[in-house]
Amino acid sequence: MFDEKTYEFQVGTQTIKLSTGKVARQAGGSVMIQAGGTVLLVTATRSKDVKDGQDFFPLTVDYIEKFYASGKFPGGFIKRESKPSTEEILISRLIDRPIRPLFPEGFLNAVHIVITVMSADGINQPENLATIGVSVALGLSDIPFAGTVAGVTVGYIDGEYILNPTAEQLENGDIHLSVAGTKEAVTMVEAGAREVSEEVMLEAIMFGHERIKEICAEQDKFLSQFEIEKYEFEKAEVDAEIKEYLDSYEKELEEAIMTPGKLEKYEAIDNLEIKLYEDFLNKLESEEKEISETLEKEFKNYYHDLEKKIVREAILYKKYRPDGRETKEIRPIDVEIDTLPVPHGSALFTRGETQALVVATLGSKADEQIVDGMESETRKKFFLHYNFPPYSVGEAGFMRAPGRRELGHGNLAERALKYVMPSEEEFPYTVRLVSEITESNGSSSQASICGGSLALMAAGVPIKSTVAGIAMGLVKEGDTFTVLTDIQGLEDHLGDMDFKVAGTKDGITAIQMDIKIEGINREIMEIALKQAFEGRMFIMEKMEAVISEPRKEVSENAPKIELMKIDPSKIAGLIGPGGKTIKAIIEETGVSIDIEDDGNVSIFGKDSEGMKKALELVKAQTQSVELNAVYDGKVTKITKFGAFVEVLPGKEGLLHISEISDKRVAKVEDVLKEGQIVKVKVITLEDENKFNLSMKALISKENKEEK
Repeated sequence: MFDEKTYEFQVGTQTIKLSTGKVARQAGGSVMIQAGGTVLLVTATRSKDVKDGQDFFPLTVDYIEKFYASGKFPGGFIKRESKPSTEEILISRLIDRPIRPLFPEGFLNAVHIVITVMSADGINQPENLATIGVSVALGLSDIPFAGTVAGVTVGYIDGEYILNPTAEQLENGDIHLSVAGTKEAVTMVEAGAREVSEEVMLEAIMFGHERIKEICAEQDKFLSQFEIEKYEFEKAEVDAEIKEYLDSYEKELEEAIMTPGKLEKYEAIDNLEIKLYEDFLNKLESEEKEISETLEKEFKNYYHDLEKKIVREAILYKKYRPDGRETKEIRPIDVEIDTLPVPHGSALFTRGETQALVVATLGSKADEQIVDGMESETRKKFFLHYNFPPYSVGEAGFMRAPGRRELGHGNLAERALKYVMPSEEEFPYTVRLVSEITESNGSSSQASICGGSLALMAAGVPIKSTVAGIAMGLVKEGDTFTVLTDIQGLEDHLGDMDFKVAGTKDGITAIQMDIKIEGINREIMEIALKQAFEGRMFIMEKMEAVISEPRKEVSENAPKIELMKIDPSKIAGLIGPGGKTIKAIIEETGVSIDIEDDGNVSIFGKDSEGMKKALELVKAQTQSVELNAVYDGKVTKITKFGAFVEVLPGKEGLLHISEISDKRVAKVEDVLKEGQIVKVKVITLEDENKFNLSMKALISKENKEEK
């Protein structure tokens, strides 16, 4: 346990303060990290032991936003933070991905990292501090970790790269990039962009990495004050007899790996494993050797290692992939739209053995997604949901709420498409896309992007351009490497990188990079981006052969919309006391009506007659009385000197007895009666509540026209 120590350093215009030794002292490593009024507590703790038979590294990263951090109460009935929001899960993933490759192979103790946002000033974004805090907390703990690591956000506005921009700058900029890495290399990239070129995006990543190098150097200075003894562990060695036996069957395993078809390939690999294990047991029994309890697990582990070695060497040195493709070759693509008869838009996109059925639904403002965040409540008019059922990979399983992977993939696909969505003024609908992964063998998020673009165009959503996505892979040994276009599941699982790139013909709209090695350099990223561009153009050509631009009209099954602008001062009258007026219009016509504070009114409905009636009623409620205008008014009251006529809802004017006819009228009752509809003209107007009407003026006009 340390005495409290603090350290400050600059990151761009930010002053970052690190403090340890005062809070959370029983955690493996803990640090308070602060910039301005934003403060995070970050802890890193490992389990004491490894569970019997465990052969994987259990790393859990929890990013938690406390509403008290910004002086807010949580929404809902219980007024307490409960399950993590989608935003919290996405930030947890952003932190997990760059640090996971930096734990040593063979280290299997469970590690739990908790990042708690305890104060938020709305200016210094907590996610920019989180990865730095995690790196320091790991450095202060006894957990073995090949750090230091840091993460930054990069914006791009008017041709200038901006480090850790504000939320407003990101909203107005052309790039929103999260990049993380070590002093030596980049380990994670995630970005959305307004169709920027590969060159601009690459320079943004490199700009971010230069700042990361500086932050890592500052972390090293802080950590150098402490003498930390790291936990020593024993990496399990491969049993020599198992290794010798399986190595002799490398040729047979290679043939199984090259079996065409995903399920057939996996079946061939599994069947060979079962046969070889049975033969190995028989061999041991015949030699009267003791069979240990862990033998099967050791056998399976080395069998998997040998499989990985064969796949990687075939790609790296023979330029030959498990399904027989060349390194830049894309799997067969099939494109279909209008797959489903009732939904507003649908598409089926198939690439090899990966398939996404994507469905578009159009709705009104009432269908917007409300996001209750730590700092503010926001609304989304476009959102995409991604579902990955077990049957898509030929498995039986449980259907639960979407996990971190589903939320991450859905967010990437949503991000890729949101930059081509029309503005609210152009297309006032709320749009929901749902991607059902019906078959999967790699790159299902990119299939969701392609299918989403097709479904939007089929639904008549006026997107700016077709969007396509593709996933790039990497196999690297030393300085030798091969970049793969359109990776399948096995290449993702056994390779070193999953680099997804989505965009239009004019540029990138989203990228995401995850790696399993300690980092990649500029050369690899440059090659990957170039191959991704070529692949994207190829896929887009296939898509545009089916539909090249959005349909001019929305589906007949979709709700229709009428837009109108009213005087904001008329809003209260349209709504009425307690919403009485607007509710009556909705009940009478069966439509949905949204009213904005600026006077924009949107009327949604499927029945054209109801829409027409609602439009007339809204106009009637919000029109202003105009001088010289002619109205069909209703006589509401008769007096000795004339009659009061309602020309608009709640707007009554005086029709003087002398203005009823061009002939003398003795009694008003001789000509008019209450409830009668008469055509009148406004002849004087002081204000909307005081004006005079005339029937005579119209009669005179008609007589003149007849003569």
